[in-house]
Amino acid sequence: MNVPAKPGEPASLDSLLARAAQALGEGRTEQARSSLRQAEALAPADAAIQRDLGLAWLALGDFGNALASFRHALTLDQSLAQAWLGLGQAYENLGDPRSAMTAYDRATGVPASAAEAWFRSGALAHSLGRMDDAIARFERASEAAPTTRFGRLGAARALLTTNRDHDAEAVLRDAVAHDPGNAIAHDLLGHLLADWGRFDEARDSFARAVELMPLLAGSYYDLVRCARVTQREQGLMARMEMALTTPGLPAEQRQRVHLAMGKVADDLGDHGLAMQHFDAADALRPGSVSFDSTGFDQVIDRIIERCNEQAMAQAPSAGNESRRPIFVVGMPRSGTTLVEQIVSAHPDVFAAGELPFWSERGAQWHLDPMAARDSSFLPRAASEYLEFLRAIEPGSPRITDKMPFNILWAGAIHIALPNAVFIHCRRAPIDTALSIHQTMFHPNLAFPTGGARLVEYFRSYERLTRHWRRVLPQSRYLEVDYESLTRDPEPVIRRIVAACGLPWSDACLSPHLNSGVVRTPSKWQARQRINQDSVQRWRRYEPWLGPLRALLQESQAAA
Repeated sequence: MNVPAKPGEPASLDSLLARAAQALGEGRTEQARSSLRQAEALAPADAAIQRDLGLAWLALGDFGNALASFRHALTLDQSLAQAWLGLGQAYENLGDPRSAMTAYDRATGVPASAAEAWFRSGALAHSLGRMDDAIARFERASEAAPTTRFGRLGAARALLTTNRDHDAEAVLRDAVAHDPGNAIAHDLLGHLLADWGRFDEARDSFARAVELMPLLAGSYYDLVRCARVTQREQGLMARMEMALTTPGLPAEQRQRVHLAMGKVADDLGDHGLAMQHFDAADALRPGSVSFDSTGFDQVIDRIIERCNEQAMAQAPSAGNESRRPIFVVGMPRSGTTLVEQIVSAHPDVFAAGELPFWSERGAQWHLDPMAARDSSFLPRAASEYLEFLRAIEPGSPRITDKMPFNILWAGAIHIALPNAVFIHCRRAPIDTALSIHQTMFHPNLAFPTGGARLVEYFRSYERLTRHWRRVLPQSRYLEVDYESLTRDPEPVIRRIVAACGLPWSDACLSPHLNSGVVRTPSKWQARQRINQDSVQRWRRYEPWLGPLRALLQESQAAA
């Protein structure tokens, strides 16, 4: 039994460690850190104290001090699995994924931490777009300890990453049955349920995840997007305000909470408050990714130069003849999800969602001198892409690829697949920009979500789309205005179906009945009847448009 130190008498090392352990167990991280700092002074060469101090710093969100403590612990004892894991998490939060992966890889060599290390490294690989690597790591987590928390999570994420949702749901249901306190499993289950339109169940899962793990407060973003929030749920704002005070809440989670609060304020009609939160979320983003407007404009110059009228005219002689893919492109938040839902309601079409293939191959072709000089690069990419589509869905005659950023690589794709159809979704720039400002994008995506940089991105994008309009064949490039589509859907939908070379199907008139999976932020809106609720949304925000007002003024001047 530990005897408390008498007043004025220094605490013993054992009593300090006992206090720290009790405080950590009760969630009093600051008190634990204080006791561990005192213990460190008494035993500076104790590796376990340094490890625990690192864990306390990590929980408090002080990633620099966490990094120092974990490094110190590992110089004293390299066998400390939790120190390697903590080091990886600290590096991740400090924006150094390469060092984080190295730390996780070291932790995989310790049996006690292998499942968690494989899972965390898989999640990191997934966030970096390395899907094959992520799947392999998730599967290793499952193999290392199949009946443990991280073993089950690894199995679930491997299935989710390969779009085996029904199998993944069974694994996640089993995970929460065996381990009801598994917050990550509840969160993953919420995402899966929301993707399939089971919004009430999804909300319950997200709420449970936050309750179990306050550091997952960003799940509020997904919770509030499961339905329109009403006055009866005003207590939700207070809970999110409290969530922002969570010690150690990472910037990405904080950003998601602000976006959630903005969405709730918007639903409740307080647009000034909503914009405050959207602006706060945007302010948190530049620390992770900076967007170079000048560099992006130069990329557009090179694309236009390479994909000139002559190059596009020669495409049919060199490309793959397949007509299977249908590309739905445009700015994010311009109606691409709605158009994909319309097209994939057709019995001959499968919706593949947002595929990263051409973001990688297109950029490589434009920016890598060796790929640019290789005449076989794009034909080979076309064959690999068609094989990729067969792996996703072998049976359907046609398949949609709804990656909006494929608009950048439309020229390269046309050279590779000259018979493929592009549906370019357009929406009023100011409404599109406001919707982007209110949406969470991947933290590693170099894409501006507000302010003058978003205005500059729009100008470059519009310059490129004017070029595509001029050089791509009209039979392969259809432009669809969101406002026209939502005002009088049937004539526009008939044009879309005809442009895709599909026979008419009445199912395309009711995209809200499409039972397929939707993995975009518009998943709730996609389940509603076509409406004009999002047309001229900027009017509600007119006093707070800031730099985005330039888009409105330019559109009005061009009208």
